[in-house]
Amino acid sequence: MAVRRTAADYAAQLLDLLPPGPAWEGEAGASVALVLATLAQEFARVDQRGYDALQESDPWSVRELVPDWERVMSLPDPCLGTSPAFEDRQASVRQRLVAVGAQTPAYFVGLAQQQGYPNARVIERRAPRFGHRRGFGAARWGNWDAQFVWVLQTGGRLQAGRRWGAANWGERYGANPASGLECLIHRYAPAHTVPQIDYTE
Repeated sequence: MAVRRTAADYAAQLLDLLPPGPAWEGEAGASVALVLATLAQEFARVDQRGYDALQESDPWSVRELVPDWERVMSLPDPCLGTSPAFEDRQASVRQRLVAVGAQTPAYFVGLAQQQGYPNARVIERRAPRFGHRRGFGAARWGNWDAQFVWVLQTGGRLQAGRRWGAANWGERYGANPASGLECLIHRYAPAHTVPQIDYTE
């Protein structure tokens, strides 16, 4: 763990490094202490910037180098708007760094939850197959093409809190407020599938 040293810490160290003797006593000693205190401020500034460099190397504490992290990670994500808040940019860097990706229902439910839909769930359609159908009129059955269709039911949306993609600067009134979610779902959906999004609460 990095330790930050203040100007007072460096001034004390510099004074301790002086050779012993009467030359540092009285008025002359006070002048030397003043000079060393001035030098200590620069040492403390360099120490602070070194500490900052360590913080910038960690995406969980990065601030000044967010644009560089974004450049490396191809951010900001066009699905989530072009003018996100700074806190959202930091969060996006962290998410992109640890993102693994998947093609499971749980993964797409997680995407919806990040966009403010805590009750989202995925429904997979099934095509009739010999030996697997039980009864007639059962829900979720369809024709042969239905096996490639899956539905993301979003449920209710959170009203409180800012979410990247939920309200962007310049968003047109009457436009689809979940365009970010739809963009993400269609981007990551398996190529042979047909995702549908149901916003019914």
